[in-house]
Amino acid sequence: MASPFTQRIYEVVKQIPCGKVASYGQVAMLAGNPRGARGVGFALHRNPQPGVIPCHRVVFRDGSLCSGFAFGGEGEQRRLLEEEGVSFLPDGRVDLERCSWLLGR
Repeated sequence: MASPFTQRIYEVVKQIPCGKVASYGQVAMLAGNPRGARGVGFALHRNPQPGVIPCHRVVFRDGSLCSGFAFGGEGEQRRLLEEEGVSFLPDGRVDLERCSWLLGR
């Protein structure tokens, strides 16, 4: 059974709209533990519902992707994001100015 923090992480990630991303730190903050970014990564690696909990929409704070994306690697995470219309910078990072869920909040 998932801890209360892990359950809150999953609920936050479910709210990230298609075509948008959030950072691990932002998810941790919204789930009630601003210092829990690593816990977010751990919880998403164990995502019990990959089709329901869109963990591919969570990226590092600089827009880079996780090289160890649990559901097919970095290439799969990028493919899923591109299918949703997420744009990338020439260096491979997500264009956070255009695609950040919480930008301006």
